[in-house]
Amino acid sequence: MNRVLVTGADGFIGSHLVEALLKAGHQVRAFCLYNSLGSWGWLDSLPPAAKAELEVVLGDIRDPLCVREAMRGCDQVFHLAALIAIPYSYIAPASYIDTNIHGTLNVVQAARDLEVNRVVHTSTSETYGTAQFVPITEAHPLVGQSPYAASKIGADQIALSYWRSFETPVAVLRPFNTYGPRQSTRAVIPTIISQIAAGQHQISLGALSPTRDFNYVSDTCAAFLAVAASDVALGQVINAASQFEISIGDTAELIADVMNAEVEIITDEQRLRPEASEVNRLFGDNSRLRELTGWQPAFGGLGGFRQGLQNTAEWFSDPANLARYRPGSYAV
Repeated sequence: MNRVLVTGADGFIGSHLVEALLKAGHQVRAFCLYNSLGSWGWLDSLPPAAKAELEVVLGDIRDPLCVREAMRGCDQVFHLAALIAIPYSYIAPASYIDTNIHGTLNVVQAARDLEVNRVVHTSTSETYGTAQFVPITEAHPLVGQSPYAASKIGADQIALSYWRSFETPVAVLRPFNTYGPRQSTRAVIPTIISQIAAGQHQISLGALSPTRDFNYVSDTCAAFLAVAASDVALGQVINAASQFEISIGDTAELIADVMNAEVEIITDEQRLRPEASEVNRLFGDNSRLRELTGWQPAFGGLGGFRQGLQNTAEWFSDPANLARYRPGSYAV
């Protein structure tokens, strides 16, 4: 039984990963952003039995001493703590450099000093920018089309540099667009679902033509566990993609069908990215992940995507869950 640290454990993917690690029998230390309320973020919504198994540390990924103490005694680190909202990166780019790049430096430096057995660093498909060829392999050029994407490119390179320079056991997992219960409405799928669940028939969205490769959150978590268990993954960048492409407009239509709703899509200008910053196509190749670990998406293809949307819609349609959101409001 390994003791593992999950940074960003209070977030959407992080909280699901914590659950997956607990189910796999790991001892989990959850690193959550300090706040005066003592909130554990989405971990507060876990069943009492799961919370009882957790060790929770409140801190800040930007503080190297805080990170080091949280990591002490851990065998593996899953590094998810990051600022991820693209629109907010236009407003506060320096915060993204501090959190994403300096935060990652703090993690890999502490891992080196404490001789941690494995670090799985979280990247993003946004580092590729608009696809120059498809499906996008790990050899695709890196293009920072937003300050967020640029900060994640820098963070990835910091993590990989510690593997090359000091043999710190780092692997970089690059998930494509993850969706599922608990996701912020800054992302398109919960934006659509929450508005429909709230009874709205005019759905406000940004651009409809871009395509995405969506991963259900349990598939992304399975990829984290698979990479952590693979020695041959060390020093590598590995895509976690469903290898299924769909446009935002078609996604909205599919969600409406899943939720038995008739909707009209309204373009909201404030939701549009600057033209040169919009990533118009993402369609990933998952061959490396499959070959190295045997991972397969349980929610792959159109049928799997539909089932994942059904699961997500059911969660958001619970009044207690929907009450956490402001459907229709633009979440930066």
